[in-house]
Amino acid sequence: MRMKISVLAIILIASVACGKSDAEKQAEQAAEDIKKAAEAVTKAQQDGGDTAKGMADMAKAMQGMAAAIGGANGDGKPVEPVPTDVLKATLPAVAGWEMAAPKAERMTSPIAYSQVETEYKKGESEIEMKVVDTGYAQLLIAPWSMFLASGYSRETGDGYEKSISVAGHPGFEKFDNGSKSGELNIFAGKRFMVTSEGRDPADTKVLHEFPAKMDFSKIAALK
Repeated sequence: MRMKISVLAIILIASVACGKSDAEKQAEQAAEDIKKAAEAVTKAQQDGGDTAKGMADMAKAMQGMAAAIGGANGDGKPVEPVPTDVLKATLPAVAGWEMAAPKAERMTSPIAYSQVETEYKKGESEIEMKVVDTGYAQLLIAPWSMFLASGYSRETGDGYEKSISVAGHPGFEKFDNGSKSGELNIFAGKRFMVTSEGRDPADTKVLHEFPAKMDFSKIAALK
């Protein structure tokens, strides 16, 4: 259920950026439908009932949201995401770090995407790497837009987030002082999301070590 809630969060975030065009009104309605379906699923789980109808309603609403976001953000047509085995091959080997067996996930409907993730360990330090092929799905890309904008920067007493460039590709870096966790995100070829996330890293430079071992030109060219 974790994956479905994560997708729901992305959808709701994307809907906040919508205005009031016909497509955006459709997105708002879809968001409300998703919320109701999610509540129905939660209630069914708590009551020990059948969640099938709620999940079906949620999938239908997600399709409506995907169509609305696509209409609001241009006509970039989604494509079939690359196989997870192809994405696994992009994960780097980093000297001194022990790499766990990658986990893979692929979905074809209502939103087509594929992703792989793995963990690296060195003593008490852990780094999680994730590579996602969005297949140009605007629903997945839209929440990143603000953070990727050139010059974006936000700083608080708890940490910071700022847009950066990695190997010529836009990205953003985040660090939370409270949890002592950092995150580096890179958007390659307007399609692939690469994330390097660390818990209690010595500094954010560690997060850059992993993407530095990756061939982003090759990743951006994947089909």
